[in-house]
Amino acid sequence: MELRSLTREDLRLYERIYTDPRMWAELGGVLEQDVTENFERAVASVEGDRRWVLVIVTDEGTAVGTVSLWDHQWEGEAIDEIGWMVLPEYQGRGLASAGVTEALRRADAAGRWRKLHAFPATTNAPSNALCRKHGFALRGPIDFYYTYGERTLHVNHWVRDKLSA
Repeated sequence: MELRSLTREDLRLYERIYTDPRMWAELGGVLEQDVTENFERAVASVEGDRRWVLVIVTDEGTAVGTVSLWDHQWEGEAIDEIGWMVLPEYQGRGLASAGVTEALRRADAAGRWRKLHAFPATTNAPSNALCRKHGFALRGPIDFYYTYGERTLHVNHWVRDKLSA
């Protein structure tokens, strides 16, 4: 497995991630959106080093998902967040875990994204297990307003604070 930055060649992967109902089952369903426009914004933010969107690539060279790190406003403060998506047919193979491990290693080495928040749905056992495995502390279940999808989700709030680790 390797991680590389999102490029314009990843449009097909991005389309699959953002239009497959199985990928969005825990997030309230597929969003109504212009996927190409959102993809172009994501690539521009990666190129401008405002956000990390790291593509998970199998040993065979197949792009199968992403690990993303970004900052945004939440409850009146700037926070850093991490999230991941792996195509359904590649789930359960440890690729998300390997991708998160490498993304965290890179973030630590860069001294960036030091206090990361993750908000997996309370019902998403695999993503909650990844948070636990990777040293995130559970702050508890909350209702999280997901501005990108303009919906409220019942999630677990996890935090990994490298400054106090």
